[in-house]
Amino acid sequence: MSMQQKSVSSRAWAELSLLALLWGGSFLSIRIALDEIGPLTAVLHRTGWAMILLWGVVRLRRLPVPRAVSTWGAFLVMGCLNNVIPFGLMAWGQLHISSGLTSIFNATTAIFGVLVAAIFFADERLSPRKLAGVALGFAGVVTAIGIENLSQLNLRSLAQLAVLGGTLFYALGGVWARKYLGGLHPVVAAAGMLTGSTLVMIPLVLHFEGVPTLALELGTWLAIGYFAVAATAFAYLLYYRVLAMAGSGNLMLVTLMIPPVAITLGTLLRDETLAPQAYAGFGLLALGLVVLDGRLLPGRSRKRRSV
Repeated sequence: MSMQQKSVSSRAWAELSLLALLWGGSFLSIRIALDEIGPLTAVLHRTGWAMILLWGVVRLRRLPVPRAVSTWGAFLVMGCLNNVIPFGLMAWGQLHISSGLTSIFNATTAIFGVLVAAIFFADERLSPRKLAGVALGFAGVVTAIGIENLSQLNLRSLAQLAVLGGTLFYALGGVWARKYLGGLHPVVAAAGMLTGSTLVMIPLVLHFEGVPTLALELGTWLAIGYFAVAATAFAYLLYYRVLAMAGSGNLMLVTLMIPPVAITLGTLLRDETLAPQAYAGFGLLALGLVVLDGRLLPGRSRKRRSV
């Protein structure tokens, strides 16, 4: 949660850009899959295949697998907070709003992260700079939604609120990970979390959407392969590499790099369009994230370290 800042090497920039491309493309691939499968089934595919791949990585690296019941309980809760609920809310939201707009709202994860961390951790108090960043971020959200839409209750407004709710749960997942999973190897923690997610998703899918079929169109399988393998399993591995190289403060930059990728892909491949207010909202949100990061209005406590 803390905005630890480092200088960014050319290699870190390259991997940061790759991560943004992977996550930016996930919004389009999920939307393509939703043309044939339900949102809960899409989440099950995403967590299930990624889980299998990451446990394979754990085995190849001979990483220790936790055996304590309490740790597996923490995995289950983490899976709900960081995968089941946000993935489900965002997938449902994408049925009613564009993938580009979903990616813009996804950027509020950092805004909620700052607020939630301030509530739960004494060392993450809200400074004037953080308050300014949060205020700008929420102004961006309100602008992107549109004042007129905030007073209406329809599928589009509910979808936007669902996506924003998903980002709140991402922030809660970050708090849970810091409190209960901090001592584990990141790959083991990710594999355990995805296992908990998959165990929860199986009965949910069976109850609400029925037994998943494997008789899907090739395009659907390609989309599933992308968001499960590239944008989840591989992206988790890449995420921790970039975190180690560039620090959490610079890693926040990926949040700003994702929407342009998602918007461009949605426009080119699905003829999606965004209202001007969405771009204005993203501009305010981006400004808020830069303020939070300390690149604008830097505080005295912000430290720079070289890689």
